[in-house]
Amino acid sequence: QDIGKVILNLINNAFYAVNEKKNAESLKPKADGKTYEPTVSVSTKKVGDKVFISVKDNGYGIPQKIVDKIFQPFFTTKPTGQGTGMGLSLSYDIIKANGGEIKVETIEHEGSEFIILLAFTNLNNSL
Repeated sequence: QDIGKVILNLINNAFYAVNEKKNAESLKPKADGKTYEPTVSVSTKKVGDKVFISVKDNGYGIPQKIVDKIFQPFFTTKPTGQGTGMGLSLSYDIIKANGGEIKVETIEHEGSEFIILLAFTNLNNSL
């Protein structure tokens, strides 16, 4: 159940990110005629006794200057009243408590991918 909450939080964050980019991009004239297509994907992969869960978006990505802070309690990039800054912090704690890892790969202006790594035996006990 807790792992499900983590995945839902990551998906919500991804949809927030692509929506922000879509709203901003809709205001910009496109010389090349291309329009931004918001994309959020969730994938899983089992390798040996490990399970990888990925939540990926093509939003703005996370600026390198703050990427080290995103798992800290009360840190948020959202406007006042729209985020508590606890979602990623709690997600990190839940994954760690289940013997796993969570990391982010991000490229500014291109998107982010959050990757959860869990032992398959731990996953069976946490769903």
